[in-house]
Amino acid sequence: MKDLFGKALLDFQNGNYSEDITTSTNISDEDVLPIPYLFRDYKDMPRLEQKALKLAKGSVLDVGCGSGSHSIYLQKKGFKVKAIDTSKGAIEVSKQRGVLRADILNILDEAETFDTILLLMNGTGIFQELTQVSKYLSHLKSLLNPNGQILIDSSDIKYMYEDEDGGYWMDMNSSYYGELDYFLSYKGEKEAPMKWLYLDFETLTLACETLGLRCELVFEGAHFDYLAKLS
Repeated sequence: MKDLFGKALLDFQNGNYSEDITTSTNISDEDVLPIPYLFRDYKDMPRLEQKALKLAKGSVLDVGCGSGSHSIYLQKKGFKVKAIDTSKGAIEVSKQRGVLRADILNILDEAETFDTILLLMNGTGIFQELTQVSKYLSHLKSLLNPNGQILIDSSDIKYMYEDEDGGYWMDMNSSYYGELDYFLSYKGEKEAPMKWLYLDFETLTLACETLGLRCELVFEGAHFDYLAKLS
């Protein structure tokens, strides 16, 4: 991985912002991800993210922290926060912006325990594939203190397969429809494709039940997105 995402964050942080990130998937055309949006304040966050931050309690693990916006907000509110990301550039930016505890880490390597675990901006994406969901959820469960919670968001992207007649053109013999190949490019460079998972709420609930986790729908967005609390 070239860590183009981290490079883009560092460019913005260091005053070298000149263009945005371009993304696409195997079922969607190119789209622009504005880098300033990744540095948003609480007032500019979607209601779903604001709801998640309001629900946070105790010690917090911010998974996939990016530029550290969520962690910074919670720190200012007096929370003890640990921020992790697989992007070296993202962790460097988070530290520069004032996140006190930020580490380059895959969630499966985390061993500390917390009262709240945040996985926002399609938090189920890190699961990569449907077959991996139980493995990740089981590890996340092991990181919870008694009465702890996991706040995670995603979207049901079934709508992306809808045809003009209201039917769906999904191949039922293929993998789960929320499994996508995610492509990112920045300043003429292309990142290695990533596996990325969008998970509908019903499927997430079933996966939680098999692991003894309660899955509660706490917010529904305007475009098939949702926030769930696992406990």
